[in-house]
Amino acid sequence: MIHQYKLNGYNIVLDVYSASVHVTDDLAYDAIHLIDSGMSEEAATEELRTMHPEASAEELADTFADIHELTEQGKLFTKDVYEKTAGYLKQQSTVVKALCLLVAHTCDLNCSYCFASQGKFHGKEGIMTIETAKRAIDFLVENSGNRRNLEVDFFGGEPLLNFELCKETVAYARSIEKAHNKNFRFTLTTNGVKLTDEVIEWANKECYNVVLSLDGRKEVHDRFRVDRAGRGSYDRIVPNFQKFVESRGDKSYYMRGTFSHYNTDFTNDIFHMADDLGFSELSMEPVVTDPSSPSALTEEDLPVLYEQYEILAKDMLRREKDGKPITFYHYMIDLEHGPCVYKRVSGCGSGTEYMAVTAWGDLYPCHQFVNDPEYKLGNIWDGVQHENIRDEFKECNVYSRPECKECWARMYCAGGCAANALHATGDIHGVYEYGCKLFRKRMECALMMKVAEAEMAQEADEEA
Repeated sequence: MIHQYKLNGYNIVLDVYSASVHVTDDLAYDAIHLIDSGMSEEAATEELRTMHPEASAEELADTFADIHELTEQGKLFTKDVYEKTAGYLKQQSTVVKALCLLVAHTCDLNCSYCFASQGKFHGKEGIMTIETAKRAIDFLVENSGNRRNLEVDFFGGEPLLNFELCKETVAYARSIEKAHNKNFRFTLTTNGVKLTDEVIEWANKECYNVVLSLDGRKEVHDRFRVDRAGRGSYDRIVPNFQKFVESRGDKSYYMRGTFSHYNTDFTNDIFHMADDLGFSELSMEPVVTDPSSPSALTEEDLPVLYEQYEILAKDMLRREKDGKPITFYHYMIDLEHGPCVYKRVSGCGSGTEYMAVTAWGDLYPCHQFVNDPEYKLGNIWDGVQHENIRDEFKECNVYSRPECKECWARMYCAGGCAANALHATGDIHGVYEYGCKLFRKRMECALMMKVAEAEMAQEADEEA
């Protein structure tokens, strides 16, 4: 499968199954397209003579010779060798490697677009006890097999409403990890309201990553991210975030924002966070909500959003050239070392390798399924009791979705988010098409950036 597109002055050709990315001249770009459309080399040559009358016979011959060489090297027109192993790979997964601990089913903000119903997950408020948290750690150890690196996310609601538990949970995990030959990596996701000096010191010591919720410009952020009295939170949290990031050093963090129909010009929110607030690790997610909501993204928004992603990619390249780079989560791809075939086919591992634990110890495939009775897996004391649900998630891969069959981006998204698919189609094997459209555009921009970065590196080497 081949995907071709033009962006930022580059003719880009992606060979989907080898993940090879090629930058071509116009002649080769059109030649590849004609061959990919089923045309014979002889017919393609005649067509190219019409399309490129300036091309000599030698140039045409050289172009096809290059195409043949790349094909023989397995970098062009490669076949799909993953489909037969897709189901088998995920069926072999029997270990749990990560838990999302919902330590607080409550929040000190009242964001109307919150998928978790202001932290209550469409249920009742609640706070996890230390007994439940410790048992969750034990459950993870018991079900992790020989895997050494284990991940635990402190999530909510707002997890800092149960900060003492977070501290005690980490201390407990550290006390047992050597005996079990495990290494715990903790992540904290917070809205920043209670990001005190004590929390900052603890997070810098214990948390592998910290996710900070900020939607960008004050007027954008304060439209949705308000407290229960309806007051915006921007002025309270930004100083906390700036203090935290300044103290963070080289440890991981990122700002996670949400854009909606009200701020389709979301690059201005990213640039505000980078230029005005000094944050360099950034993410901006499209809102996923009821289509009838005023904040829901529409089909009419798509051209604007596509343009925004291009604006962002080009600006990031400018910043990199100027020596002041920023990171955008969705543009982080590794063309040389990953992801592995298993990840490309199977995705995030929700319901199999990754599970969410409620404040009362119930297990769900991930935080977006919490309190859906059809997707309760079991609990941390008795384990997974509904194997049929876990088996359904084991079968959830890019090849289980017929709609993905002709999609060039499927080896990058692994079929997309099961929760988004469920909410959009009523089936975890469905496809959230709007999200797919945005994902494909992000991937085109990300690949273009890799091409440009390689070009910049080559120019730097030549100048050295």
